[in-house]
Amino acid sequence: MSKRTFTVFQLDAFTQQLFAGNPAGVVLGAEHLSESEMQALARELNTSDAAFVLPADEPDHDLRIRFFTPNREVAFVGHASVAAHVARLAAGIGSVGKLRQKSRSGIFDIAITGTAQAPTITIAYPAPQFNPPIDADTRSKLLDMLGIDTSALDAKCPLVVTKRSSSRLMIGLRSADQLAALQPDFDALKRLTPHVGADAYFVFVRDARGPGTAEARLFSPVLGIDEDPVSGNAHGMLGAYLVENGMLPITNGQAHMRGYQGASMSRPGEVNVSVDVTDGKPRRIHMSGTARIVFRTEITLD
Repeated sequence: MSKRTFTVFQLDAFTQQLFAGNPAGVVLGAEHLSESEMQALARELNTSDAAFVLPADEPDHDLRIRFFTPNREVAFVGHASVAAHVARLAAGIGSVGKLRQKSRSGIFDIAITGTAQAPTITIAYPAPQFNPPIDADTRSKLLDMLGIDTSALDAKCPLVVTKRSSSRLMIGLRSADQLAALQPDFDALKRLTPHVGADAYFVFVRDARGPGTAEARLFSPVLGIDEDPVSGNAHGMLGAYLVENGMLPITNGQAHMRGYQGASMSRPGEVNVSVDVTDGKPRRIHMSGTARIVFRTEITLD
């Protein structure tokens, strides 16, 4: 096989500050890679997720992105999607405007605003489903594993699993100090995961920095990520969850939230979320952020 050269980026998503936010790898021109090569490159880049950008294969979308952790392919990753579109702008193959992105979990509407030098990427997708609150026994075990006393819980926030292409268990706390002090038992959380039905635990404090804000941490040991710096997907689910439970004001059919995450890992980032609401129910999420390029390089494969 002849040698092939690929443009590769590493970016920090949901921040404009270097070495903050959530790192993601991006590989352009990935149509020339086999699936096993994508997996090997994701393992070599060793970020939590890497995005592989490919051309469209049907007329109903503009491009495809496949996502790989160092261990496996996943259906959709919010922060790596944001990073991929910032990388395409930097490489001169993207532009401000609207497009449709196809991933394993479906087709997403993307809006790119601002400029190529200072873009904002907004990803729109349907609201998640909500399970009933977890049972008392599971709740008790979970709180022990997280080191949370029942009195620390936000009484207005039911512990429920939200599901779309991925699943998150929502856990509301009363104070940011309690959130910062968490020291989960990751091995125990990993064992509990099959009984909960969620692949990650999203612990948050609503209105932590004023009305319509949230401070959060995400734990996902079953995916090989003890703590994720900043999750766009989880914040989108949180916005829908807060609407579903009457904890975000709705104006002209929309609710808005700004999420903060990553302070506990010295990688702070911000995610903006808008939720389209009909008859008091969340219908569609608009999750937005930007990314900062850490480096750009080329990799040549035989």
